[in-house]
Amino acid sequence: MKIAVDAMGGDNAPQAVIEGCIAALDDMEADIVLVGKEDVVREELKKYEGMYDEERIQIVHAEEVIENEDSPVKAVRTKKNSSLVMAVEMVRDGSANAVLSAGNTGALMTAALLRLGRIKGIERPAIVSAFPKLGRKGEFVLLVDTGANVDCTASHLLGFAHMGSIYRQHAFGTEEPKIGLINIGTEETKGTAMLKEAFGLLKGSGLNFIGNVEGRDIPRTEADVLVCDGFTGNIVLKLTEGTAWNVFKQIKDKLTEDFQAKLGALLLKKKLYSLKEEFDYSNYGGAPILGVKGLVFKMHGSSSANAVRQALLKASEVCKRDVIGEIEAKMGRYTEHGAE
Repeated sequence: MKIAVDAMGGDNAPQAVIEGCIAALDDMEADIVLVGKEDVVREELKKYEGMYDEERIQIVHAEEVIENEDSPVKAVRTKKNSSLVMAVEMVRDGSANAVLSAGNTGALMTAALLRLGRIKGIERPAIVSAFPKLGRKGEFVLLVDTGANVDCTASHLLGFAHMGSIYRQHAFGTEEPKIGLINIGTEETKGTAMLKEAFGLLKGSGLNFIGNVEGRDIPRTEADVLVCDGFTGNIVLKLTEGTAWNVFKQIKDKLTEDFQAKLGALLLKKKLYSLKEEFDYSNYGGAPILGVKGLVFKMHGSSSANAVRQALLKASEVCKRDVIGEIEAKMGRYTEHGAE
């Protein structure tokens, strides 16, 4: 089992990417293929000589790099020898079981669609991100979609729900995942015409649909999967991330104002660290792009070594399960019953 990693993708590449790969090796079964500029990758690996099993890391040279400023479609079509495109192609060719990248999100989505293709019955692929539940350490809800599709139809959301349910069940072992629809109210009559239609489709889908979930209830929702368009999901994720960061910064500033505050900070250090850990998205692994014929994981652009490590560990576990096959089978049956 091998996982292809875009060694050049992300704000902290290749340093954080390679450090995370080294840190993950001892805790997972999969070997790693680092795709990137060979001289740069080898130079970085020198820092870890004697600290890892060199036979478990392979290097595939990629001359080009897709930058965040590049146009996704143009970059994928013109930079065919880029680390991102070549890493995705390894999944297509069967030389890797999954691919991870912290690079250009649009380019990764485009490469996945053009190189791997879309699963029959899936109208739009979606990015799935873990959202931690407050006061429940280690518990989370999956948000589908968090940025792949700005404009969605009700049937798109239904497809997201099916994929999210399958991924939650097979990647995390949650039986009969509870599905919620992000809306401005809990009543069935709330929201736009599209959301009202989506409510009806989800209600009759056979999924374990529990109804609408308001924004304020997301951090403590009983749902295992929350469905929304990518515009809404991206705002929810980034607003929460930004709010959490700013709140912790304010707390830190207050607790370092004077001697008494610093004394209190020492007493609360463990509690505050534990709370910060609950908000740390990197602990939940990368965000899979579901709906394409292969396992593709998007990592945060500013991923730390720990974030890369966690993404690799989760990807390695998912590789053991036939998530793509399950989605293909379920959506195939769904299509046969007249979804398209």
